Amino acid sequence: MNPEQSIDLDRLCVLARLSLTPEEKEKLGPQLARIIGYVEQLNEVDVDGIEPMAHAIPMENVLRKDEATPLVDREKYLKNAPASRASQVVVPPVIEG
Repeated sequence: MNPEQSIDLDRLCVLARLSLTPEEKEKLGPQLARIIGYVEQLNEVDVDGIEPMAHAIPMENVLRKDEATPLVDREKYLKNAPASRASQVVVPPVIEG
């Protein structure tokens, strides 16, 4: 961040819904300016030819595919439920009406 640039800390506080004391603003202003300066240094890095990525290391989904399969034995599953009615598991009400 250029030294002549300044951060509108009051506007930032409104946008972030923060309530800061004048002392906190005095302390936070220079710290925020330094943080923005560090981030602006990233604009100087040559990234031509580098593919954008979401993670620094390759990620792979380890979960199985979400596929519908036939139910093996409904009665077997209902025996494990604390209560059942009309071939369905009965659960306590969540919303009182």
